[in-house]
Amino acid sequence: MLTGKELILATKPYAKEIRWKSWYYTLTSFFLLIGAILGTYFLPSIFLRVLSSVFAAMMLSRFFIIFHDYQHHTILRKSAIANAIFTIFGIYMITPPNIWKRSHDHHHGHNAKLFSASIGSFPIMTKQKFMEASKMERFEYLAVRHPLNMFFAYFTTFIYGMCVQSFMSNPRRHWDSLAVLILHFSIAVFLFVKFGWLVWFLTFFLPFFLSHMLGSYLFYAQHNFPGVTYKKNVEWTYTHAALESSSFMDLNPFMQWVTANIGFHHIHHLNSKIPFYRLPEAMAAIPELQEPKMTTLKPSDIVACLRLKVWDTEQNKMLSFEEMGMA
Repeated sequence: MLTGKELILATKPYAKEIRWKSWYYTLTSFFLLIGAILGTYFLPSIFLRVLSSVFAAMMLSRFFIIFHDYQHHTILRKSAIANAIFTIFGIYMITPPNIWKRSHDHHHGHNAKLFSASIGSFPIMTKQKFMEASKMERFEYLAVRHPLNMFFAYFTTFIYGMCVQSFMSNPRRHWDSLAVLILHFSIAVFLFVKFGWLVWFLTFFLPFFLSHMLGSYLFYAQHNFPGVTYKKNVEWTYTHAALESSSFMDLNPFMQWVTANIGFHHIHHLNSKIPFYRLPEAMAAIPELQEPKMTTLKPSDIVACLRLKVWDTEQNKMLSFEEMGMA
């Protein structure tokens, strides 16, 4: 039974990029995204244009996860063309690449620590800390974890959290956050004024709104699910955070493709240098990765994840309001 460093070393053969595959998946996804966006304007019926808009949202989600691999230096390193594509895409997605990478790297290094800054992660309070918190502290904590925050992630997490908040915290360091916002709203105003509200809605707003909503929930459910465990900082280990605090999201083949295998999240956290297209291969080859903690996109599982509020150190589990006696 492989554990700890031995298990991480067992994943190393899969942490090797297959360059042509990286380019193939990057370029095909990129051109499908461009085609879907163009379809929201050029297709002959409103029904097809709406379908194209929804598909554009899916392709934004897929390409964002490929962008995420690039930010991990997992694929297409030292490629000037890839750097240009992904930099432009990060700006387009209201995700300034530098701040996103810093916050996401912090997430990988501190995921599932009970007493750590919630940079790049949803915050976790213990039951004791929650009961001792002020009304305002409780409100702020629950607001971040509330389903409405994920539903409106385009506004709350990306426009406000990723850009406005970062710029206000340090304008000199995060000037690019303001630049991204100005460019984003300039595009929106141009589309609305030049082509009308329907083009703006289908080509711009709806794809962003849906893709950011999906991405926000996926990120939440991959670290907030029934059976998840958290550790005090002194007890925390990297492999525990990967295997016990990161879920495998069991998806149908189409949604697995849309989400570029991000559902194999326990393996991604174990070794972020494994390209997204090799995650299933690693899981199939290493027995220790084949019995992960699991969730799905079924309504019952979504509700089960969203009900979780605080960590009980005595029971070693996440509790809902009902279990806390606060319903």
